[in-house]
Amino acid sequence: MAQSDVRGEGTRPRVRQGQAGRLGWDDSLYDGDGGPGGKDGDGPSAGARERSSRDGDGDGASGGGGGGGRPPRRRRVLRWSASVLAILILGTAGAGYLYYEHLNSNIKKDALNLGDEKDRAAKSKANSAGQTPLNILLIGSDARDTKENQRLGGARDTFGGVPLADVQMLLHLSADRTNMSVVSMPRDTLLQMPKCTDPASGKVYQATVGRMMTNESLGRGGPGCTVATWEKLTDIHIDHFMKIDFSGVVSMADAIGGVPVCVDANIYSKDSSGHGSGLKLEKGTHPVKGKQALAWLRTRYGFEDGSDIARAKAQHMYMNSMVRQLRENATLSNPNKLRMLAETATDALTVDDGLGTVKKLFDLGNELKKVPSKRITMTTMPFRYVGARVEPTADATKLFRLVREDIALDGKDKKKTAGDAASKDPAAADDQIGVLVQNGTRTATLAAVRGRASAVAQRLVGKGFDKAAADTSTAVSEATTVIRYPSADLAGDAQRIAKSLGIPLSSVEKSTDVSGVTLVVGADWRDGTTYKAAADDDKTPKSADALNGADTKACMHVNPGYTWP
Repeated sequence: MAQSDVRGEGTRPRVRQGQAGRLGWDDSLYDGDGGPGGKDGDGPSAGARERSSRDGDGDGASGGGGGGGRPPRRRRVLRWSASVLAILILGTAGAGYLYYEHLNSNIKKDALNLGDEKDRAAKSKANSAGQTPLNILLIGSDARDTKENQRLGGARDTFGGVPLADVQMLLHLSADRTNMSVVSMPRDTLLQMPKCTDPASGKVYQATVGRMMTNESLGRGGPGCTVATWEKLTDIHIDHFMKIDFSGVVSMADAIGGVPVCVDANIYSKDSSGHGSGLKLEKGTHPVKGKQALAWLRTRYGFEDGSDIARAKAQHMYMNSMVRQLRENATLSNPNKLRMLAETATDALTVDDGLGTVKKLFDLGNELKKVPSKRITMTTMPFRYVGARVEPTADATKLFRLVREDIALDGKDKKKTAGDAASKDPAAADDQIGVLVQNGTRTATLAAVRGRASAVAQRLVGKGFDKAAADTSTAVSEATTVIRYPSADLAGDAQRIAKSLGIPLSSVEKSTDVSGVTLVVGADWRDGTTYKAAADDDKTPKSADALNGADTKACMHVNPGYTWP
């Protein structure tokens, strides 16, 4: 690798690559709060790598030797608030720029969304201050495509098989950067898959009529199909993804010295048939790393009812704990440990092109670290059992709506006023207001309620809106009821319709997609003729099993059948 410059705060440390297995540098640690200045620093592209080699290899970071002497005082070691993996698992941020180009080449990249353009969710809208939320899909792969992943994952007969997305979490960073919400989806959730096209082979995976387990989405062209599957279900635009495999989890836990976890009794996750992760811990709180950290994240035999839901809860606890661990130990003064973290973090990840450089990850980290732990809320998608599998419920639809509308899941949002101001345009007389009513009650899991458009249109006529009419020819899907109007001169009419039905003015919007006032009856209004804006309509459903990021007392309940003396 050619010599390159990395700018710190008023310094220009030089970067060089040493012999194989050993990376040296001279004064390559820098001072200051910012990242490198100047160019974006894409470095050697890793985008052409085959996906078969995109997963990390090795049990720990391979930083090798190369200690380097103590840098001059003016170039003291950079303060870290987290490693790049901290970004992956809800961390705070800060990636140090050692041998910058080399770290860029560590990062594996893949296409963001493999679905058809027409199936993709609309981009998130900006708030009144011009800020937009950020949605990142975090994917844990069970790929056994390297010797190390095989050793850690077991199941030798699956070596080189189709990878599964066994961990899927949507991280939502609010537009104003005050809070963060996370939604986990159980891996055995049954969903219809969208059409996906593998960008490497060109193979087309057609949309499914029947339902498949959501973890199979990863094998339909790559992580971009998992992104497309989430967008189809939630109607939430996903800006980025990050993927990590078995060896990445192990090496990252090693790099930060372990993650504290808690169990309320002794646990050994192994039954008489050999099922289980092998996790063995005594009652209480213990730091886990290496294979033990991976075992914690994979355990379901022994936690609560032995379901994927219990496993998701354990993963939430692990992530919360890791965030706290990184924030409490934000300053790394050991150059070798700093280098190992940088090596391990960049080597562990596969990301979309939008996050494909260390600088981009650093910038993302700076955004994530603005959120205090107490404003991070972990949830699990509300579900019901379908045999041994699960499917989303109406509460899941509500949870997705809250995320889509950038409503904090901890209930601590400031009162939103954007869009609530009444229009200065006067409304026409009720019997002169034309309004088209459409049925948008269909969701990814629920069929449309027959006759909804006609029922609401008749209600409007009964209220004196003689020109209200149902549109029975247009099939639409809308999570929340909305009234759209095409131009400012119809704003007053649209708001008059909203007021008559009890629909909040925040659900009235200008849109060039309509030619007149159009009321879309959404999935949140599947029955009745008066819109029920319940007092708790914006509260996180209890079935989402919310966990606060600052909760230090949470302990996993151990199934009595998996305890030991």
